[in-house]
Order: sequence, then structure tokens, then C-alpha cells
Amino acid sequence: MFRRILIANRGEIALRVLRACRTLGIEAVVAYSEADRDSLPVQLADEAICIGPADAKRSYLSAPALISAAVITGCDAVHPGYGFLSEDEGFAEVVRAHDLTFIGPSADVLDRFASKEGTRRLLGSHGLATIPGSDGMLRDDGHALDEADRIGYPVLIKPSAGGGGKGMRMVRTPRELESAIRICRSEAKSAFGDDSLYLEKWLDDNRHVGTAPSSVATRRSSRRRRPRPLDRRPGPSSPSERCAPSSPRATRTSGRSSSSWTVTATPTSSRSTAGSRSSIP
Repeated sequence: MFRRILIANRGEIALRVLRACRTLGIEAVVAYSEADRDSLPVQLADEAICIGPADAKRSYLSAPALISAAVITGCDAVHPGYGFLSEDEGFAEVVRAHDLTFIGPSADVLDRFASKEGTRRLLGSHGLATIPGSDGMLRDDGHALDEADRIGYPVLIKPSAGGGGKGMRMVRTPRELESAIRICRSEAKSAFGDDSLYLEKWLDDNRHVGTAPSSVATRRSSRRRRPRPLDRRPGPSSPSERCAPSSPRATRTSGRSSSSWTVTATPTSSRSTAGSRSSIP
């Protein structure tokens, strides 16, 4: 059993992991960006550490910041929740290289399932049913139109390298497809650094459930017709509260019911112990 875990996520996801840790008697450290400084997970955690500015690429998607935070706060494991770096094989390997446990699939498994289109082919090769889709990645607009005609409209354009609705569009006509595919490639490239796309048949009446087991809590999400939960984010902190996520040191920034730390270049001689715990709703 783990002694202390770094929760490398935010919002409801962080609360779920925090609740599981509390139930199991495991200390939980919440890593947060400046935008989430006053969020509920930060207030309820045994300890909290700022890993960077509001921009996710410089905080929740920054492996150096998260590893530094885990080492600084004396964690022996990292729970990525879902989204962000939870499916990044490179991050999982870096966590292991720092003698920390990555709570989730191994780097080898994550690498094998990194491509959604590749995963479809892998499942199909084992005789498992998959949603009708394109034959491989979309090479160009002509290939996309041919594949959509074969599958039958409406179709769903999907990025192979990531999820969360980014780079995804449902289209009902060839004209919509030609217009949307350029937008999807741009969004996928910006979000995942990879503009690879493929098609799947759009199912009007469906329920999608994705699960990823872990030794502390099950990471799962349910969607019906692709609705997304309302995501409310606190406003950014003042410029005076900026923090540098790449530094391996920490300083205390506030004194709520939990200990709160900011990863900065300022050296510190000691860390305070965790404060009193509040109840988790």
C-alpha cells in the first residue's frame, strides 16, 4: 500500500482520487495550477503544491513540474486521473525512472494503445467487434470522401492521438466533411502534436463508457451523445503569485486547512506537516 500519493489532475477527478485516498488511509498531495489555487481539492488535500501557471501545457501537462512536485512532497506514487498525462507512455516511464509508482497501465501498454485507430485494428485482429470505420488513417481529402461514402453518412471524424472532443466532428454530407476535416486536423495538431485522423460511423443512439483500472481508484467517464460536464475554472491568480514549475524546490504559499506549496526557485529548509482534514463531499 502506498503512503503518500501525488494527484496530478484537477477538479472532480482530483476529488475522486482524494476520496479514495482518504478511505484507504493514504496521504494525498494535490498538484494544482495557478487557476486552481482556491479549488476544493486544494483545500481538502493533506498537502498542495503549485506546479505552474493556468496554461495546462506549463502545469498539468508538464512532466518535469509533476515529477519535481512528487519528489519535493515525499510521494511514493503518482495518480494521473484521466486526461492530461494519464495515457502518456513517456510520462509513465519517467515516473518509474524516479522510483515512483505510476498508478495506471504500464508504459508498454500505453504505447501499444497510443493510437486509437491502431487500437481499432488490434481489436479487430482478435475478432472483437468494433464500430465500422475507415481503413487506416485518412491520407487526404479524397481518401476521406471515399471512406465516408463506403461507411455511410453520418460519420464521425476522430483524432487518432487523443480524445476529450478535440479534433472531433460529426458530419452528414461530403461538403461538411471537406470543411470539417481541415478544422479537425488543426485542432488535433494543436492539442496532441499529431494531426492523424480517421473515421467512424456515427451512432445516433449510443452510450459510451470508458474505464481504466488502477490500484487506488477506477478512472472512468460516461458520455451520451458526446455531452461534456460543465467545467468551471477559478480565475487566474495575480501576477505576484506566479510560480516556476521546473524548479526542484518548494515554498509554502498559504495556510488553509492543508499545507500548500508552490514550486519555485526559492530554497526552503523545511516543509510543514499536513493540517487538519476537512470532509470530502
